[in-house]
Amino acid sequence: MVQFTLPRGSEPKPGKVWPGPTTANGKKPKRTKDFRVYRFNPDDGGNPTIDTYRVDLESCGPMVLDALIKIKNEVDPTLTFRRSCREGVCGSCAMNIDGKNTLACTKPISEISGSVKVYPLPHMSVVKDLVPDLNNFYAQYASIEPYLQTKTPAPEKEWRQSPEQRDKLNGLYECILCACCSTSCPSYWWNSERYLGPAALLQSYRWLADSRDEAKGERLDRLEDPFRLYRCHTIMNCANTCPKGLNPAEAIGEIKQLLVKRSV
Repeated sequence: MVQFTLPRGSEPKPGKVWPGPTTANGKKPKRTKDFRVYRFNPDDGGNPTIDTYRVDLESCGPMVLDALIKIKNEVDPTLTFRRSCREGVCGSCAMNIDGKNTLACTKPISEISGSVKVYPLPHMSVVKDLVPDLNNFYAQYASIEPYLQTKTPAPEKEWRQSPEQRDKLNGLYECILCACCSTSCPSYWWNSERYLGPAALLQSYRWLADSRDEAKGERLDRLEDPFRLYRCHTIMNCANTCPKGLNPAEAIGEIKQLLVKRSV
């Protein structure tokens, strides 16, 4: 059997166990939850650690993000993570929570039994703590040219679509680029420099399916590559983890069909 080992300095070590909360009269709260959070500071030069925080659920909001904000505000101000809208729209707080990529702002604490394990999105370089480096991810998104491209003169008012044409974009335009799907894909883990990944390919099909776009041929030309598209093996991790309920694997299959039809 092949043996795999983590690179030196990357294996998480036990970290600090922070003091638990107390009530105003000095007693322990009735309902608490332990959060085991990945910590990494590149300036320290050491291994990442797993710190443990005990949170009083009676004075905390219902979502994992609420607990992280409470930890940062009341216990450890050095804890670093991204967040913005708190409504499942911006995708900023994407993390690996309890073994699954999801949004911290929409993940209820009540759904997790035992301690809550919080890690950054997997198989990406970590800037600090729960913040992954998304530069390559965004560069791949930019490479598919995610905007309307036309050759005919612009109309006086707007490019028109029938309701049926517009319906073809459902399940595509809702993507919030949180990277949950791409970082759950083994093919993306091993080929992220060349394989575009589920998120970028879903967005690519969004424009291929748009009746107003007139650059379908050029878009398909850029995708017809052994790595940019065909590293997808349809294992469905992307669809299983998408916090918006989208199916990138289906969109990738549609792109493959378009390429086949074009070559016939």
